[in-house]
Amino acid sequence: MATTYIVDKDNNQIDAFTATVPSDRHFRGAWVLDGTVISEDIDSAKAIFQDKVRESRKPLLEEKDVELMKALESGASTTDIATAKDALRDAPAASAISSASTIAELKAAWDTSVLGDSPY
Repeated sequence: MATTYIVDKDNNQIDAFTATVPSDRHFRGAWVLDGTVISEDIDSAKAIFQDKVRESRKPLLEEKDVELMKALESGASTTDIATAKDALRDAPAASAISSASTIAELKAAWDTSVLGDSPY
């Protein structure tokens, strides 16, 4: 039977059978190997998290653009739409992300009021 290897973010590898791995794979790209234990590098995990925020906000911004155009055409107020768009633009730079020191804190930094349901 072929050996399956786990490769961390720095291209270190270990036999998957002998490794102790994190309970989920959300931050697989942030895994680091220390002996036989794999953990998540919090700075790399933050970058992955911010990319997920950007991916999730893209369709939301597009929806707000449509709302904005409709409001402009009808002469309605655009204040709430502009505020929502600003919140979406600012989401990757949220202080809860930069201040997170654990993966649990990072997952909790997902702002459901701006981005909707958490993927975590």
